[in-house]
Amino acid sequence: MAGIVVVFDFDKTIIDCDSDNWVIDELGFTDLFNQFLPTMPWNSLMDRMMKELHAQGKTIDDIAEVLKRAPIHPRIVPAIKSAHALGCELRIVSDANMFFIETILEHLGLREYFSEINTNPGFVDEGRLRIFPYHDFTKSSHGCNLCPPNMCKGMIIEMIQASLEGKKKIIYLGDGSGDYCPSLRLGEADYMIPRKNFPVWDLICRNPMLIKAEIHEWSDGEELERVLLQIINMIFVEENNDNCAQLISVDCKLQRISESTHALPQALPVPQ
Repeated sequence: MAGIVVVFDFDKTIIDCDSDNWVIDELGFTDLFNQFLPTMPWNSLMDRMMKELHAQGKTIDDIAEVLKRAPIHPRIVPAIKSAHALGCELRIVSDANMFFIETILEHLGLREYFSEINTNPGFVDEGRLRIFPYHDFTKSSHGCNLCPPNMCKGMIIEMIQASLEGKKKIIYLGDGSGDYCPSLRLGEADYMIPRKNFPVWDLICRNPMLIKAEIHEWSDGEELERVLLQIINMIFVEENNDNCAQLISVDCKLQRISESTHALPQALPVPQ
């Protein structure tokens, strides 16, 4: 099963909320957030809000405790552990931030299951949390008009594909509009698993023919687990069948070689 990479979005895919909104709402800063929202990009706004939280006495521990309460469907953790146990490589591509994601994964006992997390930098600096863009849009544009200025998930998927050299299948799970661009970059051997009736599902439904990957939707954590493990097992069966076919082919070649080394006398021509 080393031939599968499962790529998860984080917000509303692994956890059942938007981690940015969850922290702001739970700490009571929703009104201030809404005041700033029209004035700057989302990623810059989250960094500004962390400054406001710090200025008003909210600590890193306060933020971490809120993150640990983030809602998650009870079947998500078993789904991740099962996919990993089956030999899949697990990665995250998310427009949240590293501090939020790692805090939640460590709380759930899941950090070790993921080989890579691609997200916005988030770290503690002089007692306050700093959040920076994955792509520094103040210096240059990533050039994708489908994605927010701080992150093009499609470009990240292309980097993952390049590192795999086409040797592995990708299963991508997501819900948001930012997950649409990467879905367009998947190949025919890959799988796209969008969350039904969420933005990425609506975008895909406008023209499903644009997606080369096989599409299987999910609605909640229970369905995510079922669909994901069914696809992994289906790939496993296909790989085994291919291996069996190769073994049969090799056996036939060996048989023909063996026969040729003990060649029968040449048959006499049949009289006409």
